[in-house]
Amino acid sequence: MTGSDPGRLMRLATRLSVAVGIVLIGAKLVAWIATDSVALLSSLIDSTLDAVASVVNLVAVHHALLPADRQHRFGHAKAEPLAGLAQSTFIIGSALFLIGEAAKRLVSPEPVDHVAAGIGVMALSVLLTAGLVLFQRFVVRRTGSLAVGADHLHYTGDLAMNVSVILSLILAGQFGFSRVDPLFALAIAGFLIYSAARIGWQSFHLLMDREFPDGQRQAIIEICIRHPDVIDVHDLRTRSAGVRSFIQLHLELNPDISLRRAHLISDDVEGEIQAVFPAADIIIHQDPSGIEESRDWYPDQEPPGRQRG
Repeated sequence: MTGSDPGRLMRLATRLSVAVGIVLIGAKLVAWIATDSVALLSSLIDSTLDAVASVVNLVAVHHALLPADRQHRFGHAKAEPLAGLAQSTFIIGSALFLIGEAAKRLVSPEPVDHVAAGIGVMALSVLLTAGLVLFQRFVVRRTGSLAVGADHLHYTGDLAMNVSVILSLILAGQFGFSRVDPLFALAIAGFLIYSAARIGWQSFHLLMDREFPDGQRQAIIEICIRHPDVIDVHDLRTRSAGVRSFIQLHLELNPDISLRRAHLISDDVEGEIQAVFPAADIIIHQDPSGIEESRDWYPDQEPPGRQRG
């Protein structure tokens, strides 16, 4: 693959998501008007949210893939978690509105009409959504995009949601269980809030420059100290921003080697780390071993690197 392929995949995924969202909104709007089902209304609201979120993702991915410039030396990748945070807030607000509508129908249930039309639209939704989810899963695996991953989470939930709406329409329209319709809507609203909170929490951590998981940090340390000329490693700092990640660390080397040799050792270590973290921007500082200096680790953690006797 060329270096631009991940960007093309991300752009294609966001454009396809917007297109599918628009088609589903139109179809579900017609079906909701015909059936007056609050469960179908909940699915319509969800598809509208997905379409809005997909447009936000389209803009966010466009900015996130822009190269670094003089004003943004670390690039624009944080546009993705910013979009994710905005999505989660918007989705939670709409889910609360849906809860209010479902509660009204529980108190005053109404019959569901034109069930066959509603079921047909929801079956179409299942087919379109399944195809989109499969493609998004492929893109997330190849790129690690948070924005596409957030959309993937939305539409994966839609699959279960669309099936539940079909079941609700059957139970309410064919068997007269009118209160099943708002109960399914409440369940869908709960799922929306859960999904939005999950996306928001992940976006928050990225914006706050949270460290890599402990296992990944330990892997970086092990790569460093595996080099025969590296005495120790300290001040490891990591963070992620969208599809990009950043790794900084200090290598302790023999104080008597030449600057050229120290540079070559750092290049070797950087190459090994890059092989495991190909999307990372890696900065390595060389320190002469034995120099007393402050170390960047915390009282509740073991210091990185080799344990000293």
